Amino acid sequence: MTTSQPTRRIVLSRSAALIGAASTGLMLPELAHAQTGKIRVGLMLPYTGAFAPLGVAIENGVRMAINEQGGKLAGREIEWFKVDDESDPSKGVENASKLVQRDKVDVLIGTVHSGVQMGIHKVARESGVLTLIPNAGVHAATRALCAPNVFRTSFSNSQSTRALGKVMMDKGHKKTVWITWKYAAGDEAFEGFKEGYTAAGGTIVKELGLPFPNVEFQALLTEIASLKPDAVACFFAGPSAAKFMKDYAAAGLKGKIPLYGSGFLTEGVLAAAGPAADGVVTTLHYSDSLDTPRNNKFRLEYAKAFRMQPDVYSVQGYDTGLLLIQGANAVKGDLNAKPALYKAMESAVIDSPRGKWTMSKSHNPVQDMYLRVAEKGENKVLGVAAKALADSGAGCKLS
Repeated sequence: MTTSQPTRRIVLSRSAALIGAASTGLMLPELAHAQTGKIRVGLMLPYTGAFAPLGVAIENGVRMAINEQGGKLAGREIEWFKVDDESDPSKGVENASKLVQRDKVDVLIGTVHSGVQMGIHKVARESGVLTLIPNAGVHAATRALCAPNVFRTSFSNSQSTRALGKVMMDKGHKKTVWITWKYAAGDEAFEGFKEGYTAAGGTIVKELGLPFPNVEFQALLTEIASLKPDAVACFFAGPSAAKFMKDYAAAGLKGKIPLYGSGFLTEGVLAAAGPAADGVVTTLHYSDSLDTPRNNKFRLEYAKAFRMQPDVYSVQGYDTGLLLIQGANAVKGDLNAKPALYKAMESAVIDSPRGKWTMSKSHNPVQDMYLRVAEKGENKVLGVAAKALADSGAGCKLS
């Protein structure tokens, strides 16, 4: 976004000045904060690499929500700070610390990659800074390592796949093979699928996996063909998901063994996958084709503002902005009034393009999961697969 560049230059030069002041022992950061009266918002997102478009979409969404309030939070001006997290978990703590310790942000928004999120989470728990997660679904953030000052506006990794179980059993798919990458997100997605599918009466005949980010699917597709399950369920995302669907079709499985997955299987990759994606059924908390006045208005305004079409990441960023706005308004812009701030955010009802959602006790969205089918380059909504689906929040103790 070209409008953000002057702000970034100002912030960078100011940060350099603050670092210089720190070396002389001056308490300039606190003084500058008191003088400006601005709310300092830190964005720690991927701005380079494969996840860069997701980072941009999230930032666009956040800024759009706040621009609808005149570009302010509860009447207070905002100073923006940005750090490229590079999708590098090894730099998570260091980069989050830059925003919290150097830039003294009042709120930290980040990130996409679950590995990087755990670095942010460590800093958030130790510093107490208000932290909003606009994507990363890692369970620990809203389960065993939940924190009063951390709120997620997206999903947990098991939410969308948990909604698949009843859908597949209703279609008569009693025996299923599961396939994913063997890494944290894949394991957590499987947890949700296993819970939902076995509870509905289904049997998982085999769990197949390959190391992340390996995309040599052929041997596993041959094994699926020999197992002859009623259906296949999976978790893949990004360009590799498109390759998986293409390879699935090329192996002769398309049309013989129905393919189901978390909505990220088809999100943003339908053009790359082409006809191989047609007929693939997924569950997710949003769909571009959701035909509601709220979503239609959002999509039109987003396209006008950014000259591109919004996606699930844009919506998650937008909802992050909406949640922050509700919290800030409740405390009249005083983000240091933390008990009242957290209470307002915990009780918020977000009127989102995805549909209204609320916050669970462990600070994860309680939201509808939509049933979608890929059809001619579009994720077409078939209905609601699960109403007001909550993550378990297992192990979370906030009081």
